[in-house]
Amino acid sequence: MRGDVSQQAVILSAITPDQLVPQDHPIRRIKPIVDRALRELSPVFREMYARVGRPSIPPEHLLKGSLLIALFSVRSERQFCERLQYDLLFKWFLDLNITDVAFDASTFSKNRERLLAHDVARQFFVAVRAQADRAGLLSDEHFSVDGTLLEAWASQKSYRPRDGDGPPASGAGRNPEVDFRGERRRRDTHVSRTDPQALLYRKGRGQAAKLSFLGHVLIENRHGLVVDVELTQATGTAERDAAQRMLRRRAARGRRATVAADRGYDTRDFVAACRADGVTPHVARNTVHRRSAIDGRTTRHPGYERSLRRRKLVEEVFGWIKTVGGGRKLRFIGVMRNQLWAELTACAYNLVRMAKLGVAAT
Repeated sequence: MRGDVSQQAVILSAITPDQLVPQDHPIRRIKPIVDRALRELSPVFREMYARVGRPSIPPEHLLKGSLLIALFSVRSERQFCERLQYDLLFKWFLDLNITDVAFDASTFSKNRERLLAHDVARQFFVAVRAQADRAGLLSDEHFSVDGTLLEAWASQKSYRPRDGDGPPASGAGRNPEVDFRGERRRRDTHVSRTDPQALLYRKGRGQAAKLSFLGHVLIENRHGLVVDVELTQATGTAERDAAQRMLRRRAARGRRATVAADRGYDTRDFVAACRADGVTPHVARNTVHRRSAIDGRTTRHPGYERSLRRRKLVEEVFGWIKTVGGGRKLRFIGVMRNQLWAELTACAYNLVRMAKLGVAAT
């Protein structure tokens, strides 16, 4: 029997978003981890806002919204707010009712400076990481480090001389053609008018130079969880410098550790700095253009080969961040704003891994 199409609207309904989200949905294993971390940050949130005045959008909603943007590959904060108006799963994750109106996208930009000033993203990342540590998922001894190129939110045409206008543009319209052939563009003479902190960087020979930043992650080798993340300007030594900073923060716990890395880290300075910090460098040997700084003292141990095999887990992090997390091209301007994005996106990756490993049940 064919059913009738009814145009009658329901006047009263007792249904809630929680009843509409499937009980076996993966997001249900992530939400308890997030809620526990946010409860730990409640004192920080109280310091961020005045005791009197008009109530603002809770910072918990901004952090949860940023996680949903990464988890569901939402293209922008504006698109997220549009989707929040009708997506009941998003409302359930933010603890909103069905009739609650979504907040405006400008709320993210208006509160971003406040989040940066109180280092909220870093503290949230640490709170989530601590739950994985208490669940026994993190290794305290064996790590891997690597960096990746992240394209900046700036056009090549914005990279112009500091004291001039650059080559003339040809053609009409708002996006005319610019011919850079024959012009030598260097960092000390050129700067991006869109993002002055973005630098022209080439990943390798034969590849095009792009305005970029570098993202760095330190993972533990047991389950491949991210234990530290940094975003820096794209320079030739940025990967090794960031790796040393992240390793020193982990070395502060007082335990000797190993770190695996590709052959780009096989330099005498990096190896010597690792040994001075109590970290054994399990770095792939680079014998193509120079003599390797890794000798038999390291390579003779079977743990060296195991570390190099586990090192490949870091590529899964970068793959997820660039495809699912939307990091193939950055959305913000400047190091600090992109650092906030990197910490929240790495946190989203950890949440996915932790949920699969059963942290929510602990």
